[in-house]
Amino acid sequence: MFIQCLEFSNRRTLLLTVLLLCAVPGWVSAEQLKRPPNIVFVMIDDLGWMDLACQGNRLVETPHIDHFALEGLRFTDAYAAAPVCSPTRAAVITGLAPARLQITNHIPDRPGFTPENAVLQPAAMLNWLPAEQTTIAERLKLAGYSTGFFGKWHLAGRGKAGGEGDPVYYPENQGFDINIGGCTLGGPPTFFDPYRIHNLPSRKEGEYLPDRMADEAMKFLEDNRDRPFLLMLWNYTVHWPMEAPQPLLEKYKSRTGPGLNDTRYGAMIEAMDRSFGRLLAKLDELKLRENTLVIFTSDNGGFSGVADNRPLRAGKGYLYEGGIRVPLMVRWPGVIEPGRETDEPVISMDFAPTLLEVAGVPGRQRVASDGTSLLGLFQGEDQLHRDAIYFHYPNYAWHGDNRLGGAIRRGDYKLIRNYDDQSVELYNLVEDLGEKTDLASEQAGLARSMDRQLGRWLEKTGAAMPHPTQTE
Repeated sequence: MFIQCLEFSNRRTLLLTVLLLCAVPGWVSAEQLKRPPNIVFVMIDDLGWMDLACQGNRLVETPHIDHFALEGLRFTDAYAAAPVCSPTRAAVITGLAPARLQITNHIPDRPGFTPENAVLQPAAMLNWLPAEQTTIAERLKLAGYSTGFFGKWHLAGRGKAGGEGDPVYYPENQGFDINIGGCTLGGPPTFFDPYRIHNLPSRKEGEYLPDRMADEAMKFLEDNRDRPFLLMLWNYTVHWPMEAPQPLLEKYKSRTGPGLNDTRYGAMIEAMDRSFGRLLAKLDELKLRENTLVIFTSDNGGFSGVADNRPLRAGKGYLYEGGIRVPLMVRWPGVIEPGRETDEPVISMDFAPTLLEVAGVPGRQRVASDGTSLLGLFQGEDQLHRDAIYFHYPNYAWHGDNRLGGAIRRGDYKLIRNYDDQSVELYNLVEDLGEKTDLASEQAGLARSMDRQLGRWLEKTGAAMPHPTQTE
């Protein structure tokens, strides 16, 4: 159940923001005390944990993101809510787990994803984010924020109110004042103009999509510089198709070996980094840096067809670390001490309560959430007050042979339950990041405890489960 939202006065909002920021150690600018902080949330599509130079990849060049990581807090153990895009996006925008939302796979989930001779049929799921679900944008809009969405939405499919592409499920009807590009598409028809994407008319033939999205986001910054804003730039890149400007394709064509499975992917990553750098430069130009929280992350692990996720196991579509561990860096001058790192596990559902608390929205006006606010970590605390995070992926990915399952990360350990035979796998991620040694038999007591805890969470969230294939 959601707590009813009551609109509050600008004076009360300002007072709460002042009290919050004054309690934060470190320098706080006059601009920060004048109004609630701006929020810029950048989510890259399919960017793997090892796909940045600052994460250890020696084949790619990402100077803007690398520098950004040094300016704030880098999370080494950040997780997407699911190993594919739509469930994670729904979790970010609502604060609810994919299991609770019953959005657990790509939208739309299709029978064609089910492998031949599969012993399980995938769980039923929604192919749209219901309009009645309250989003971060709706909450912040009530709090006086301008809200803009740019890029990939992928939370609108065939819904009960209409067919493919019904705008009732688009960002402009989920709390955003502006929506450029958000629609049913999971990937762009092309990364070069003309794009054939919702609310993104052709401007200059051959223009590159990440550059265009950066331009649109920068215009939003200019138009809203004098009031608090929420800008969500959820880039279509670095998703398939593998397309990048020709000079970068030439630059990367010989960069083969550990780090890239497709040289075109490296070119796309550097082009994405350039567009992110332009956005950061615009914040500086408009003198908005000091009062702006910037979040940079990904929606799931890298697609193994192009990304080399090692030392992590597997990739997009799997519950192993390669499918769900993602890069996450956060900058907020005067609040987050530069150059920090944390290995505290965090997950997509944490963003909604975090952003509402950052914006000074009183607790009674926030929504119920499956996440935990990260503000304490921003302010220098070492850990969150929870003992586990959870995953539920009861569907088949189109790009792999994944087993349907759930997972729990508790402390150093992660347990995966395979739904086809109820077997479990247990890994110590601190000692075995690549998940090569299954400890389920050796530490049977711990495995049983974590499996029971996962089961209780699945019941609590009302998770839809797969069912046996009917045989004649």
